Amino acid sequence: MDKNTHASASAPANPRARIALFTKEKDTKNTVKFNEVAVEGQAPICGTLYLQKWFIGGATNVRLQVEAQ
Repeated sequence: MDKNTHASASAPANPRARIALFTKEKDTKNTVKFNEVAVEGQAPICGTLYLQKWFIGGATNVRLQVEAQ
């Protein structure tokens, strides 16, 4: 995964919004388990993410944008 993905110009300007990257850890019966990629100097916002197999298909990486309102 490209190191510059976290620092991209398309990152949200809102300080309560972040883009988190996840890599696949393992398949479960109906879901795929992903772990958040650590960013130096930032605490994880999610840690672990489970997504349904019907949605995620064979993806091994996920980019998630979160905005607290």
